[in-house]
Amino acid sequence: MTPDRTDPAGSIARAAKACSNWNRWGEDDVLGTLNFLDEAKRREGAALVRRGVSFSLSQRFDIDGPQKGWRRRTNPVHTMLDTGTDAALGNQGLPHGIGGADDVIAMPLQCSTQWDGLGHIFDHGRAWNGRAVVEQVVTSDGDLVTGIEHMAPHVAGRGVLLDVGRVVGEGGELPDGFAITEEHLAATAEAHGVRVGRGDIVLVRTGQLSRVRRWRSPHAEGSGRGWGDYAGGPAPGLSFTTAGWLHGSEIAAIATDTWGFEVRPNEFDHAFQPLHQVAIPHIGLLIGEMWDPDALAEDCAADGEYAFWLTAAPLPITGAVGSPVNPIAVK
Repeated sequence: MTPDRTDPAGSIARAAKACSNWNRWGEDDVLGTLNFLDEAKRREGAALVRRGVSFSLSQRFDIDGPQKGWRRRTNPVHTMLDTGTDAALGNQGLPHGIGGADDVIAMPLQCSTQWDGLGHIFDHGRAWNGRAVVEQVVTSDGDLVTGIEHMAPHVAGRGVLLDVGRVVGEGGELPDGFAITEEHLAATAEAHGVRVGRGDIVLVRTGQLSRVRRWRSPHAEGSGRGWGDYAGGPAPGLSFTTAGWLHGSEIAAIATDTWGFEVRPNEFDHAFQPLHQVAIPHIGLLIGEMWDPDALAEDCAADGEYAFWLTAAPLPITGAVGSPVNPIAVK
């Protein structure tokens, strides 16, 4: 069903009511849809390891990243605390010729490949499971209830790649502003010969990162644009109409190769990330953004296997509402 472009508030309210998982796992729940990822699903995922080949699904974390300062999101700043020069000059004060290097990094937790935690998005002052955000959930001390540290042991299981860019797009890429519907997801799964269901960790490839990577190459056609508007600009992504699929499929988590997961511009005349407003506080869905599925996608296209073992644990940063991650897919 096409969303009413003139009524984002009403559309969000209706979708939130229809897709709510509040109290599904009790009033004290801190995991949301990760509850679907159980021991049996992990055994199923582990059984997919046959060749032993592995793929990192993470972009790099460095100063040359895509962030432009929106909401004070900057690229990582990496600083050396001790260097080879310090060691060579004898400035480290260590005995018998030993020396070393140390470093530190300062960065927003959502500046590159990352998970959105359950405390990241609110709906009318309510966070996941209907909790009031004021005093009850997220304060200056962090997320006091659903901090992402609770998820750290759980995000490992059966991963599924839906390469929508390859199946639906041209040249393996969807254009910016392309809204991926439930029908597109189903057609892609059918083309891949893979099923998506309860407890799966789903990775949707749009091809936007491939396009940006081509722009960033100094020798490729269409180069010279750098990151462009990758961080916050127009992008392919999930349609608001997929809220019902995200809820009904009972997947544990979903990630994309885009900055914002859902299609941008959003499908309303005046709105900001409306699918987030349903998916995180109401469905309790773990959402990943800025993942890099390209090498994995090439391998899947070559061997026809689109399901794999996937581990993608967030850093257990106490009270955080998001976390960097280096997802590893093993086939």
